[in-house]
Amino acid sequence: MKKNVFILSAMLIFISGVLPSCEKFLDKQPINLPTDANFWKNEAEAVSSVAGAYALLRTALSEKGMAYYYYGDFATDEFASGIPGEDLASLGNIQWNTFIPSTETFRALIRMRSWDNFYRSIDQANRCIKFIPGIPLDKFTSANKQATKDALIAEAYFIRAFNYFFMSRVWGDVSLVIETVEDAAKAPNLPRTPQEEVLQQCIQDLELAISKMVWAPPSASRAIRVSKGAAYALLAHIYAWKGEYDKVIPAADSVILNGGYTYVNRATSAGYLSIYKGNSSEGIFEIAKNATNEASAGAGIVDPNIAIKTLKAPYLATNLGNSILTLDAISLGALFPDAADYRRANGFAFWGTTDPITIKYSNIIYTGANNTSPLVLTNIIVFRLADIVLLKAEALAATGNFGEARTVLDGIRALSNATASTATDDELFAAVIEERARELFLEGHRFYDLVRLAKKTGILKFNGSGAVIRMDDLQFEQGKYYWPLDPIIINANPLLEQTPYWRDKM
Repeated sequence: MKKNVFILSAMLIFISGVLPSCEKFLDKQPINLPTDANFWKNEAEAVSSVAGAYALLRTALSEKGMAYYYYGDFATDEFASGIPGEDLASLGNIQWNTFIPSTETFRALIRMRSWDNFYRSIDQANRCIKFIPGIPLDKFTSANKQATKDALIAEAYFIRAFNYFFMSRVWGDVSLVIETVEDAAKAPNLPRTPQEEVLQQCIQDLELAISKMVWAPPSASRAIRVSKGAAYALLAHIYAWKGEYDKVIPAADSVILNGGYTYVNRATSAGYLSIYKGNSSEGIFEIAKNATNEASAGAGIVDPNIAIKTLKAPYLATNLGNSILTLDAISLGALFPDAADYRRANGFAFWGTTDPITIKYSNIIYTGANNTSPLVLTNIIVFRLADIVLLKAEALAATGNFGEARTVLDGIRALSNATASTATDDELFAAVIEERARELFLEGHRFYDLVRLAKKTGILKFNGSGAVIRMDDLQFEQGKYYWPLDPIIINANPLLEQTPYWRDKM
């Protein structure tokens, strides 16, 4: 890996201005390139620097228009196997070692095997952590100067922790970089750091962030700029991934009891779909994409997004045929047997056909004549209330608190007009994971949920109803669920080793 994969000049993305709304906070155009010596002077520069870290994270999760969903959903029973199209079969079938010429760096498989965008966001966070504490307090203009300064530092720690946790779930061991250097050319090559050490750093970062955060962010930036609720949600997910379920429960309770989050009305389509437009009362942490100056364009661009790839007319006027990414209709039918379930009734269309679609991401406007040039106005919903409530239920089941787990699980089911679970105590952990599949369908969680399910119970559900075996028991034990690094990265850094499962396959 090239040295500058780790340490890039964060000044490439500095965003000017202290602005009240979330989209303006994140989406000012880059200004001329300052240096550390003449930057970091006041509150406006601190705010724009943190905004840059958020924007770079959005770039990482939006790579090829689909990175968040390629990693979290596509290689699971949510989708049919063998979907045609450039790299789609390889991505969906967990054939992540498919050879791509190194000259074709635009290809989805190369981009998904590369972690450089995440390190760009990490370096920006590292710069904020290094330099914002040195800005004199009298250079802050907010009414509560210390609280504003503390919040910005805390956001940087959160962003660093989130990047590392996300990468750890994708690649396992990743290189841990917690300091920036002024001269990117002098940044050293680094080996991969054991995942446990990386996750411990994430926990340490979050504990520090929580000490500086408040519970309620500014209303205009709800869920976009993180607060204590998002930090505790991330902490709960880290502990779940580590299998430390006793620690999940208090972290989740902190979110549920203190965050001020409430459920939307799921009985109506408008109420239910408001979750995915973004900034709903359920939202805990979201990636801003629902304003016209930050939204994803549609047909005709190089990298179509989740809406363009999963919708069709009348929900997407530019696609008169089938959806590009076909859902697994058999698995979907088994997941939602109850037609009265609000999540089925309000979240899907063309039910019972061979090409059902989810309409979660159907908030689209058309910027061209005759319903052309669609613009998708939906945030990436990373954490929301029901996710954390069900994560608590998972932890309760894992720790043998079956009665309380069942109560929490049935509360979510009742919210969506579904009957109480009939799972036995032995089946309850798997039942919670399946409820997460219903609740969080195509929200970037399914793949990681299935990894935890397999670790806890030995049940593998990646394969869906098709003939393709995405992953068998032996392959899971060997760690096939972690992605390989693209050879381009390894060839550039002799200290890096390939992900263990893929070492003899790349």
